Amino acid sequence: MSMKIEQLEKLVIDTLEDIKALDITVLDVSEKTTITDRMVIATGTSSRHNKAMLEKVIEQSKEAGHKPLGVEGQNVSDWMLVDLGDIVVHIMTAATRDYYNLEKLWDTEEIVEEVASPEYP
Repeated sequence: MSMKIEQLEKLVIDTLEDIKALDITVLDVSEKTTITDRMVIATGTSSRHNKAMLEKVIEQSKEAGHKPLGVEGQNVSDWMLVDLGDIVVHIMTAATRDYYNLEKLWDTEEIVEEVASPEYP
């Protein structure tokens, strides 16, 4: 049973918010690629935080009946990825996110959502 993209996006965002992800951004890339419709980008405060976010997104999506198609970077803490088909989730350290700047790379005018996150020291 496939989840609608809106439901899946909400699940991912809620999961990331629950685990205190920073700077959550959703990009609509449906007009730029056929590999996915949306990209969710989130920043973690540490490698341990990134790993916890990755595991939680995988766990929550499986519980909702949406098994990830692939997971990358589990052994690398700077950039991790969960491929959920319609949505690809990127979990990055601040330095890696600044360096690769996926928002600019995909040069999309269509930022679906920027989720406000609390400031952490």
